[in-house]
Amino acid sequence: MSRKAASFSIEGRFLGFEVEDNKPKKLIIATSDGECTIKLAKALRYSFQLRLIPGDWVQVSGEKQFDSKTCKLKLKADQIIPSTVSQEPISVIAPANKGQATILVCQKSGCMKRGGKEACQAMQAALEIRGLSEQVSIKGTGCLKDCKAGPNIVMMPDKKRYTRVEAAQIPALIDKHFNKKESVTSLNSQNCLIKS
Repeated sequence: MSRKAASFSIEGRFLGFEVEDNKPKKLIIATSDGECTIKLAKALRYSFQLRLIPGDWVQVSGEKQFDSKTCKLKLKADQIIPSTVSQEPISVIAPANKGQATILVCQKSGCMKRGGKEACQAMQAALEIRGLSEQVSIKGTGCLKDCKAGPNIVMMPDKKRYTRVEAAQIPALIDKHFNKKESVTSLNSQNCLIKS
């Protein structure tokens, strides 16, 4: 038995469609919580007017319903609006390529309220300045625990975890883990805590 439907609104990057019988049936977007597949309402399937390119920002709204038999949340889109600017923290997060070094960043509200968005922006800028944006990706994750000590990040593949990271500390962390040419004096002298 399913619960009563409620409305939803999600913003993310358009990745593509799941197609059946030469018609788009589901929309696939990347959000701060990961990939999301959303069923398209019939009106959108048959008269789909949007010309979307993978990577475009979209605002999707519709109905969500929890199916207690499958324990899954089902989303059905009634409206898709192309968005030129995103307000979500994921706006600075690119999908990770396999074999690429990655920085995992908690995208939950506790970390975002404690400076996670600014830390993400500082990471993107530091990687670009150092010419590392092709070698190192930033990936949003769900909760990394220790919410009160946010923002939380993990440097991969070293698996070094940092809490209470401030935007000003990001360049030193990037240099320590990814830019081997430069050395870093001491991150422990700052407020940033290292966890193993």
